[in-house]
Amino acid sequence: MAAGPGDPKPRSRPAVLGDVAALAGVSAMTVSRVLNAPDRVRAETRARVLAAVRELDYWPNTAARQLVTGRSGVLGVVSIDTTLYGPASTLYCIEQTARLSGYTVSIASLSALSRRSIEEAVHRLRSQSVDGVIIVAPHESASDGLRHLPPDLPVVAVDAGEGIPVPVATVDQRAGAARATRHLLSLGHETVWHLGGPVDWIDASDRIEGWRGVLETEGRPVPEPLRGDWSPRAGYQLGRRLAEDPSVTAVFVANDQMALGVLRALREAGRRVPEDVSVVGFDDIPEAAYYWPPLTTVRQDFREVGRLAFHLLLDRMAGEEREPRRMVEPDLVVRESTGAPGGTPR
Repeated sequence: MAAGPGDPKPRSRPAVLGDVAALAGVSAMTVSRVLNAPDRVRAETRARVLAAVRELDYWPNTAARQLVTGRSGVLGVVSIDTTLYGPASTLYCIEQTARLSGYTVSIASLSALSRRSIEEAVHRLRSQSVDGVIIVAPHESASDGLRHLPPDLPVVAVDAGEGIPVPVATVDQRAGAARATRHLLSLGHETVWHLGGPVDWIDASDRIEGWRGVLETEGRPVPEPLRGDWSPRAGYQLGRRLAEDPSVTAVFVANDQMALGVLRALREAGRRVPEDVSVVGFDDIPEAAYYWPPLTTVRQDFREVGRLAFHLLLDRMAGEEREPRRMVEPDLVVRESTGAPGGTPR
């Protein structure tokens, strides 16, 4: 069908830089800045240029850009291969932040994080001429790999432990666990039981420290924490053990999926939530508001973590050094799964 008088003319060639500049109403130099140094361009102008890039389906000539700028416009991301909500959300937000700023992202997914697997992944990414690498490293086993990276490659880590020689962006897990624990104590519970995550996970260890720290500060009994594998099945199996103990009136669970299993175990045992047992999760997955009862949980701002990691990497690429560890504060989302012992939800 022939194009009408108001339709755009069909394009007979791929879009070039000048086409993007004309559509966005800016100079070609401004388009180049948006694609190569986005932080140097006003947000409004950057948004207009990126909209033109998408409309024209413009793909920069990376080989030519690398000759001019010395950069490829490609960032590498190393992450563990997982469907868990936290790591998957972190990876997605890093990728989206980079892409919206004009960078292409190359992802290396690993089945396990070790010194050798990280070194091999970084080597593969360097062969693609990446400008820098973000490593999502929530396991203790990744620490050794983060200490043996090429010194000339800009690298930033996410969710990594302390004492590593690269900048880190992460959520303050201890603060989130402390808020969950204080909330339950404020409702009148004598103490709080904890169902934690796997031993090798840094987040799991930090949440235990945050929980234990509040109980010790308040002079409350500190029950021995249980350890699961993040799955609803583990929450259910360990929840059955908690349900058998009549002294258990409040449980802080290290993620929402395990909390789902705990809720079922309590219900099957005839323990009402929150009248008999209050339950708090962690993550605020999209389904948490639709559990029964709706789950009180700690919300992590993965978008902000992705933004921080990206900008820390830009600083490293520019040779600038910022504070070595940037923390994102989590929020407590109070719903109907928590309340006073024998009382109503709060």
